[in-house]
Amino acid sequence: MALQSAIINVMEMAAQKAGRKLARDFGEVEQLQVSRKGPASFVSSADLKAEKIIRQELFRARPNFGFLQADSGPVDSGDGSARWIIDAIDGTTNFLHSIPHFCISIALEQNDEITACLIYNPITDDTYWAEKGRGAFLNSMRFRISARRNLAESLFATDLPFHGQPNLKSEMFNLDLILNEVSGVRSFGCTSLDLAYVASGKYEGFWASKQEKWNMAAGLLMVKEAGGMVTSFDGREKMLEKGEILATNGVIHGPITRLLSKARKAALSDENN
Repeated sequence: MALQSAIINVMEMAAQKAGRKLARDFGEVEQLQVSRKGPASFVSSADLKAEKIIRQELFRARPNFGFLQADSGPVDSGDGSARWIIDAIDGTTNFLHSIPHFCISIALEQNDEITACLIYNPITDDTYWAEKGRGAFLNSMRFRISARRNLAESLFATDLPFHGQPNLKSEMFNLDLILNEVSGVRSFGCTSLDLAYVASGKYEGFWASKQEKWNMAAGLLMVKEAGGMVTSFDGREKMLEKGEILATNGVIHGPITRLLSKARKAALSDENN
């Protein structure tokens, strides 16, 4: 059983306080689905309220830390050496459609490095957390990445782009090549939880492009602390800068980077024809 540090306790209290409000709002969204207007404005309000709760709780505990938030953007405070990276609802579209697969994601960045993270699912009450050098945990139990070594036995996840996004065609090339080599591919629309699932061995890997820092920050540390590997598609550690991420159990990382490289060349060739 893991003993949480003070910083994880702060993150957990903030996430759970906001999560209780989101769980209640989620019940309201389910009812709003029957209305003609729909729940979009309600969800936007729920997102902002949850973000405000998280920000207030974290600021109360660490007033010298800055913030980078999905809805409110960057907020400078303190000496600039530390900031919270927050997504109050990762999986907003799922929330909007009353699908119970979304989460709160909080990461702590210190001196340009992610040092602690927490991913909380308010519906299941699951708390995934990790700290640099301490490992990764689900609630109080430590977990590790999957030990599967063969692509044909590996389950992957991805975050498919919406219709009309500029990367839709290139992602179809990625999906086509990877889908033909692995056991299956899932797309559940919540990057943070997908990365937590890679870290805890539910998936062998996850890839996605056009991602924001708040979608990736918590999950990339979690995968590393669980023994996995996280890079951009070209195998370099430029995930947050490039907005793309490949996370695996490490063993199958090389074959997937080669597939992604092959897909990129095929996409470029298609564009030139």
